Formats: sequence, C-alpha cells, structure tokens
Amino acid sequence: MQFWLVNELLLMLVAVNGAPVVIALLAGRRWNAPLDAGLVLRDGYRLLGPSKTVRGLIAAILAGVLAAPLADIDQIHGAIFGCLAVTGDLASSFLKRRLGYSASCSRPLLDQLPECLLPLLALQPVLGAGLPEMLAATVAFTVIDLMLTRATRPAQPTCK
Repeated sequence: MQFWLVNELLLMLVAVNGAPVVIALLAGRRWNAPLDAGLVLRDGYRLLGPSKTVRGLIAAILAGVLAAPLADIDQIHGAIFGCLAVTGDLASSFLKRRLGYSASCSRPLLDQLPECLLPLLALQPVLGAGLPEMLAATVAFTVIDLMLTRATRPAQPTCK
C-alpha cells in the first residue's frame, strides 16, 4: 500500500467535504441559497434540505481546485473531484429525506460513504489509486468525520 497516496486522497476528501462547512461558519446566512430552492416533494419532505446550498457546492469545487496540486492531480480533475463528492453528499441527503430523516440528521456511513466513494471510484485512473488506498482513505475519512460530528453536534436522540 502506498501511504503517501492514502494521505493525498484523504487530503482531497477532507478539503472538498470540509469546505462547505467552513464557508457556512464564516459566512453565516449570507449566500446560502438552497440547491433545491425549497422544493417539497409529495412525501412532504424537501428534495435535499436547507443545508445543501449553492454556496457549499461552489466551496467544494474551489477546494478541489486548490487542493488538486497537493494531491498531484490537475485542477480540472480537482474540480471534478469536488463535484463528485458533492453529488455523493446530495444523493445521501435525498435518500435521508425519502426515509423521513430530518435535515442535518446524522446517519453514520450514509453520511460518509457516498461522498468518499463516488469521487474515488470515478477518478481512480487519474488518482492512480488501487482498492487498498481508496479503502484506507475512505475508512480514515469516515473515522475523522464521525469523530468531528460527535464532537461538534449535540446528541440527537430523536433523529427522525
């Protein structure tokens, strides 16, 4: 296993998935237009939820562009990495809404795996990573995200 490559993949995952959170903390409610424009589906739940914003999408893409040289990929693929990570995150939000979970409700693995695996698998040839490196980066990111979620969010006894 190439541990330097695992570190590069982890850096990309943390950068693109952390950027929307950081920009939300810095900007507050400014520029937080929801990606779903408030659309409520027949099931009574939002398409994605209020925390999925245009600002977050842009932040993830820019983070991918900025982190790309550190991961030894070009900036176009860094932007694509950011888009794919957000797409995975949006897919998990869509699924959580359909399952009736409230917005920002933490669901271990469902919150981490799509946003990790989609960019890693789709860009595998560009990243030059094998299955061991991708799995190690995914596990590391999941552990980091779960620890940060537990440390920064109050307990959610009723998450439905």
